[in-house]
Amino acid sequence: MEKPTIILATSNGIGMGHLTRASAIAAELKSYANPVIISMASGVVEVPKIAGVKFEYVPGRDRKWMGRFEWDRYLRDRIVSLIDETNAKIVSFDGVVPYPGIIGIKSVRPDVKLVWVRRGFWQKTPQRYLLNLQSKMMDLIITPGDFGQSYDKGPTSTRNDSVLVNPISIYQKKTTLDRSSARELLGLDKDRPAVLVQLGIGETDLNAKMTAALSGLTAWPNLQVVLTKEPVTATGENLAPAGLDIKIVRHFPLANVLHAFDAAICAAGYNSVHEELAAKIPTLFIPNIRGTDNQAARADWAADNQMALTVDQANLQDIKNGVFKLAQASTRENLSSNCAKLPHVTGAEDVANIFKDLLTKPAKDESEISRTLFRLKLQDIFGRGWRGTVYSLLQAITIAYRWVKPHKDVKVVNTEEVKVFIGEDSESLRKLIKSGNPFEHLLTGASQNYQNRRIEIASKAYLK
Repeated sequence: MEKPTIILATSNGIGMGHLTRASAIAAELKSYANPVIISMASGVVEVPKIAGVKFEYVPGRDRKWMGRFEWDRYLRDRIVSLIDETNAKIVSFDGVVPYPGIIGIKSVRPDVKLVWVRRGFWQKTPQRYLLNLQSKMMDLIITPGDFGQSYDKGPTSTRNDSVLVNPISIYQKKTTLDRSSARELLGLDKDRPAVLVQLGIGETDLNAKMTAALSGLTAWPNLQVVLTKEPVTATGENLAPAGLDIKIVRHFPLANVLHAFDAAICAAGYNSVHEELAAKIPTLFIPNIRGTDNQAARADWAADNQMALTVDQANLQDIKNGVFKLAQASTRENLSSNCAKLPHVTGAEDVANIFKDLLTKPAKDESEISRTLFRLKLQDIFGRGWRGTVYSLLQAITIAYRWVKPHKDVKVVNTEEVKVFIGEDSESLRKLIKSGNPFEHLLTGASQNYQNRRIEIASKAYLK
């Protein structure tokens, strides 16, 4: 019997959370289904290393390869064409808010089950006003469990419209290398302490946090500091103090080599928390306040329960003091011991089992979908309560202002022809993504009909 196809779509978040969760789920689905990942994250080129499944890169709206409304139609039509190519039965979307192009799938292919993998710990952003209607468009909503679930006070925490599963993580004890093997693979000295530092750089406040963290590590004797990218600003200024032994490691996924490290310093995103703590790595969390993810609350839970350390992300001296504390062996031993009490990160397996059951259930009634979609469009246009109305008004004013005085960088990138790339060559694909030039990525083994349809969709979206 032929395995059913399940499409796992993800948005392009600040980190790799959406894509990593989808990859973890895809790895579990392979026992009974053919999972295909389609993602707006450039990191999708790494999917074969995590899950070993077919994938496609799709340009996000922020690439400006086409206009906003053209992109909504493009996304819908592109996923529908992939449904038709693979005979997919389920489309899962992992992202903060389902795009109109995602929701629009139901109006074109109502028999396909639409699932929203909706992470918790939302901050109170304007997106919350559409939660109710967006949720009704779904056949199923799944909430990935969070170690710090009890500290989630956001707009999704009081809803009862989703199925809660265990935490989802690509860290798995059975596939992760031991300390000696991991260090050998990364080229680290086996007899010296090593710390993994994963903090963003590129903006003034992020650069300052990186410098503060690295400065705090100077007090740790004989230390190896592992970064995933050079600690330099856009203008080439070095962010690291003198005297540190810094090693740049570009290994993916790091979840498989976490046991190489004596400690870690990173943001408190979903991935980091459910990889580092699951691996019992003593960690200092420096919350990232961007986006919708309430990292500060998640980090507070970890600190209050002595699973990790955290700091005031806006206080550079507090960051240095936190790093000093992490250097103490007694602190690290206590944190690691406490992490052993955490539940297993088996959420990907839970989701795979849920999808298996969902395959045998009927999709939502088409008339209900049409009514809800109509209401969603109306509510999006006319507001969501008085706060929503004000927000919509501000949006309209902004759009009008930018129509008269546009940003210098909002020009849509046009192209004379549709360029197509088929396959999984990660290096070639990475170069294409970085180039910024429009192209269409098709999964390995794409049929000629699919290629033709994709060129037709792209032509309507971004050709001159």
